[in-house]
Amino acid sequence: AIEGIPSAGFSLLDYNFDADFTIARQVVRQVVSRMLLDKMDPHTLLNVNIPKIVAKDFKGLKICRQAHAKWEEEFDHRQDPRGEDYYWMVGRFLNMDKGDDTDVAALRAGFASVVPVRFDLTDYTLRDKLLDTWKDIQIL
Repeated sequence: AIEGIPSAGFSLLDYNFDADFTIARQVVRQVVSRMLLDKMDPHTLLNVNIPKIVAKDFKGLKICRQAHAKWEEEFDHRQDPRGEDYYWMVGRFLNMDKGDDTDVAALRAGFASVVPVRFDLTDYTLRDKLLDTWKDIQIL
């Protein structure tokens, strides 16, 4: 997307090495096919998350906004069978957003979530305020 190529990132919420990708394959196929058919804007970026779910319980796709949430990261020091040190990320997911229009809510309800993302992180409301309130600042 940064280079002007419509893009999508896909994540299956299953941490098992033998995860079942049946639903994920269908979601990826449908999303990519639709992106090609619709000729998306060059800077399109879709963040797609797919729940760990069996086919009979899967409810489809839901277009959402990103929840206000974060991982509280902690790292566990471990050693592999050869005695080499490594760190495994543990911790917990904190969802501070109780909205029903979020990616987290969609996933919990059995949907794959599709969140359109952009790279412009400008806070336009604050920018407009600062343009007005900071116009008296003078730098020598």
